[in-house]
Amino acid sequence: MLLSENLKLLRKRKGLTQDDLAAILGIKRPTLNNYENRVATPPVDMLIRLSDYFGISIDTLLRVDLSGLSQFQLRELENGNDVFIRGSKLRVLTSTVGADNEENIELVPEKAKAGYLTGFADPEYIESLPLFRLPFLDKARKYRTFQISGDSMWPIPHGAWVTGEFVRDWSLLKSGVAYIILTLDDGISFKIIRNRINDDGQIDCISLNPLYQPYSLKVSDIREIWHFVHYISPELPSERVEMDHLVRTLSEIKQEVSDIKGKLSS
Repeated sequence: MLLSENLKLLRKRKGLTQDDLAAILGIKRPTLNNYENRVATPPVDMLIRLSDYFGISIDTLLRVDLSGLSQFQLRELENGNDVFIRGSKLRVLTSTVGADNEENIELVPEKAKAGYLTGFADPEYIESLPLFRLPFLDKARKYRTFQISGDSMWPIPHGAWVTGEFVRDWSLLKSGVAYIILTLDDGISFKIIRNRINDDGQIDCISLNPLYQPYSLKVSDIREIWHFVHYISPELPSERVEMDHLVRTLSEIKQEVSDIKGKLSS
């Protein structure tokens, strides 16, 4: 955990003494000193207070070595452009490269999804994933492949391998485009999105399969976003969803007629 070093760095960048910051946080200076020297760990309410004061997410405070960032990246953070809060050009991605110093494509199979939720920022975990290359992809970009489950994005079938390009600046997400989204609560989702970040800090997630209802995600809950590039599957697309959609539409019409009859008879 990198909180102690990060806390000290951020305090000094603001030109504050321990007495100054302790007064701002409403704690005693020895308590802050213990936080900065790993003698004590701040409770959850203090982590939230630190996050609010510095405008930096708890994830970043705990997991990102801020001393390894450039001055530009630090200024971006201090200006409130933390990717875990708003989405920004700053994003620290754990990745792997081959002996030729070119990026690998890491493969996240279905059975590895649970581990990915906690290990996506762990270099050792990422290095343990299967690695491969696709020669027709741009070597200057970063890609990762995920195995999807379920039929919410039919006709892309259950078990298909979906490759995405890493997205650094979430403010540039395009509505109507498919993305692979990682959240700690919902795991890995593959959806068409509607970008509402500039309006209320959220994105809408929409399935290709009309049987699934759209839902919204707060940007602060998202950890990674990958722009859909292609998918690989041994199955041919089918017309099953069209029949399901017809059945659902008929059911909705019946319900609406029933509601109208109920209103007329009341």
